[in-house]
Amino acid sequence: MDLIRGIRNKMMNDHLVFVYRGEVTSENSVSLLSLLEKEMYNTNFGFIGRKRLFMFVLESLQNVSKHGDKERFKKMSLVVYSRLNGGYSVTTGNVINSSDVNELKMRLDEINKLNPEEIRAYYRKVLSISEFNEKGGAGLGLIEMARKTGNKLDFDFIPVDDTFSYFILSKTIDSEGMGFHNQKEEKPFDGKAVTELEHVMAENDIYLIWSGHISHDVGKEVLTFTETKLSEEDVEARLRRRVFGILVEILENVAKYGAGREPEEQFGMPVALVRLDGDIFSLTTGNLILNKSIKELKEKLDLINRTPKSELNDLYKDSLFNQTFDTDSTINMGLIEMARKSGSRLNYYFEEISDLYSYFVITVKVEDPDT
Repeated sequence: MDLIRGIRNKMMNDHLVFVYRGEVTSENSVSLLSLLEKEMYNTNFGFIGRKRLFMFVLESLQNVSKHGDKERFKKMSLVVYSRLNGGYSVTTGNVINSSDVNELKMRLDEINKLNPEEIRAYYRKVLSISEFNEKGGAGLGLIEMARKTGNKLDFDFIPVDDTFSYFILSKTIDSEGMGFHNQKEEKPFDGKAVTELEHVMAENDIYLIWSGHISHDVGKEVLTFTETKLSEEDVEARLRRRVFGILVEILENVAKYGAGREPEEQFGMPVALVRLDGDIFSLTTGNLILNKSIKELKEKLDLINRTPKSELNDLYKDSLFNQTFDTDSTINMGLIEMARKSGSRLNYYFEEISDLYSYFVITVKVEDPDT
């Protein structure tokens, strides 16, 4: 309970929308971009703004994929989307060799001193130097980010040990796709909050967090990303199908029965977590629910948890055939499906938020029956 509450509060207080911890690949980069696109669907970002933002994200992901440590620290890479100041902030983190820090910092400081025209001239100059291209396209990518979006790039380096450092790169982009900064009002960028988030995810075996209004389109992209990730980790096909099927039900439950955008923004946004501890997947969602709906929902959950596994099929059929035009029992069927496919109890709790709303958290654990 404390973990979910802590994550929910951090996501809400820091305006975080999505956090992924793990190896960044060319395959899952597509889903990472699509997730941001679906989240932006109802914003005032026009075509040019989206294009510039996606370019920045793509360059950032390529930078992490190509230049992060591939072996020892590959699962420490982080991708964070935040929504603030009328725009979006995109932050990546990855481990690099500490011997590269001084040169990389020098490049970033030099880029941040230039105005837009100077950045364009610097880009043309660097592009013509063949040795640079062979040594490190990362530098060229950084210049490209600044050239397309303007203004400065936020960054920080946090030591991991005597040999490696965590490189954090961040930028906030407005609806026109341009970076913005106001040094008189903003404190210098500090990457410690990012590394703290990475530590929490590592300690609790979390590799995906989504916090925001979960529409059907967003839910589909979360599913697509998770499916790609499961395939990359070579999860056995049967277990992969079970995890995917349960995630479909649990996200559909939030999308269909959530409280709506306005109360969510006031009292607590939905949260979805995917955790992997050994061979056991834990799928967790949290969302606002009306207090008057708790009694009926709790009765359904308790009935499902009391029902032996061998009788869940009959319980599902009863719910299917007992539907009427006056009552909607599809939520009941979805909950039964979670129990059927997982073969485990549905762990849940309700946390009262106000006189009108409570926060409903449910966790479903899935493991390979052959292990």
